Amino acid sequence: MSLLAPFDRYPLTFGKTVIEHLPRLTDAIGADVEFYAKREDCNSGLAFGGNKLRKLEYIVPDAIASGADTLVSIGGVQSNHTRMVAATAAKIGMKCVVIQEKWVPHYDAVYDRVGNILMTRLMGADSRLVEDGFDIGIRKSWEDAIQSVKDAGGKPYPIPAGASVHKYGALGYVGFAEEVAEQEAELSVTFDYIVVCVVTGSTQGGMIVGFAAQDRADRVIGIDASGTLDQTRAQVRGIVDNTAELVGLGRKVREDEIHINPDYAYPAYGVPSEETNDAIRLAAKTEAMMTDPVYEGKSMQGMIDLARKGFFPKGSKVLYAHLGGAPALNGYSYYYKDG
Repeated sequence: MSLLAPFDRYPLTFGKTVIEHLPRLTDAIGADVEFYAKREDCNSGLAFGGNKLRKLEYIVPDAIASGADTLVSIGGVQSNHTRMVAATAAKIGMKCVVIQEKWVPHYDAVYDRVGNILMTRLMGADSRLVEDGFDIGIRKSWEDAIQSVKDAGGKPYPIPAGASVHKYGALGYVGFAEEVAEQEAELSVTFDYIVVCVVTGSTQGGMIVGFAAQDRADRVIGIDASGTLDQTRAQVRGIVDNTAELVGLGRKVREDEIHINPDYAYPAYGVPSEETNDAIRLAAKTEAMMTDPVYEGKSMQGMIDLARKGFFPKGSKVLYAHLGGAPALNGYSYYYKDG
């Protein structure tokens, strides 16, 4: 029986996401390792979808039950998460306030007017720009926004950055692990590793719990994009422990089952290295698969580099979790104006 059977889910996605073989990328990497992608970026008709919707499906029932009329969340200027909270609010008929902090030292002239933030505003969210810098923790600006809704007579429902430290924030990615097992049976393929980007932690945290139930959590390779490894690892640890207890895993997840690689987050959160940009171009030119400079480009870079260094044994099958985020490319146009 699914670990998620006791929990309410509000459908925001199309259902099971496609697993796609990546033969041209496999050949270009040249490591005698087969690569596949699970296309979380194509999971919904809501504003280009992405991994946050899988999380929000388990949060919305609680928001509705609370009697709230306004979803309140936080992210960076080009936050995928705030785009998805705005989309969810529009879909379920709630208001939305999102704080957009200056998490990224990036100065493209149109950065705060295109991509994710443009769509967030189009969907009717009250998007508030704040100068504060990057931090994955609980932010005063978010707490102030929650209070402002109360002061105006509304009833806020708080959703933290990435939905990550929300009680139900990791449930969707427990479901991801169960879905992968079902698809492996359908496809007659077993994945030796799963590669996923990690910043606020509940995507990888949920996967770790879900795959721990299959005794292969140590095969989830988190590629850090936060540049704040100790804080991210501590947050993932907490999310794993809370979620394992919530779903009744029945055991504590071991420290060696939490794998986070810090080598690809440079030069800073939200700023791509030349190697990140090379990885984005390679995925685009071989598979027409769009990855972004904040998240997926860095996990793609990590996967390519680890493969070429021999981290994955020859003959391995590696599943890349494509979490979405391509709308942010618009805010980085000067990197890619010539391809």
